[in-house]
Amino acid sequence: MDLFEDLMEECFTNNIEVYIRRMKNKGLYGDNIIWLSNSLSTTVEKVSILAEELGHYHTSAGDILNQTKIDNRKQELKARSWAHKRVFPLSKIIEAHKLNLRNKYELADYLNVTEEFVEASLKRYQDKFGLFVDIDGYTIFFDPLEVVEISDQKNFYS
Repeated sequence: MDLFEDLMEECFTNNIEVYIRRMKNKGLYGDNIIWLSNSLSTTVEKVSILAEELGHYHTSAGDILNQTKIDNRKQELKARSWAHKRVFPLSKIIEAHKLNLRNKYELADYLNVTEEFVEASLKRYQDKFGLFVDIDGYTIFFDPLEVVEISDQKNFYS
């Protein structure tokens, strides 16, 4: 099952209806309905937007369209963070490293998301963890993106 189908299955499981229609925004969530713009021409665009809108289902409450309100911006960030973690968990960076994928473009292709989604995810992780994070025997550096096995670091520093 590909990622778009997986996200659609999650919508179905949670009784969320998904519609594609002409609209200004790329996506919108409200009252267990997700609307995706018919201007999203590729599956990777649809995945990136659907994941964020599904994040609103899991994290947001009320009408948050007015982004001049701090609480609404916080909820928007929560939904995006949920999407980053759901679609692009840190373990995917390690998987990509093991597959010898070396840059953000190859990573986006591997994940079936837009390059902008990868960039935003890495920025969010850097905001959360700093320049790097140690996970499962690896150190992930966010800018520039690099993965180093911790055992390699010991040899490097000794």
